[in-house]
Amino acid sequence: MNKLFVMKNKIISIIRLLFYFANIILAVLYLFPGSILGWILYDNMYKQPQITSDIIVSTNHVYAFILLTILGVFSFNNKIKELFLYLFSISILFELLHLIIPNRGFEFSDLFGNIIGVLIIYLMKNIFYILNRKKI
Repeated sequence: MNKLFVMKNKIISIIRLLFYFANIILAVLYLFPGSILGWILYDNMYKQPQITSDIIVSTNHVYAFILLTILGVFSFNNKIKELFLYLFSISILFELLHLIIPNRGFEFSDLFGNIIGVLIIYLMKNIFYILNRKKI
């Protein structure tokens, strides 16, 4: 086997593990009744840490889903439709679950932040694909 091919597969395997790990961390942070990060950073599980100020949508949610989507695209480039269906589904499901989780609340700004995070990478992936296809 080609060394480059083996190295590429190892890197993809590591990124795939990071994707799985990021899914677990995101699910725990999202579904915990309160803010784990607020509890760790501020000793207050009712306070959410804010990376940047919100602009119509929750920027924390945009960043989280951009990162998750990037890891997913590099991990599952051969199953891209299924990946985006999964990511859009969990972006909606996680926020809907806030309707029933104690100390959490459903917010449209969070929901749209999740969807926009996935959508940004989806659009970038499609633009990249179109630009590369025209070069051939």
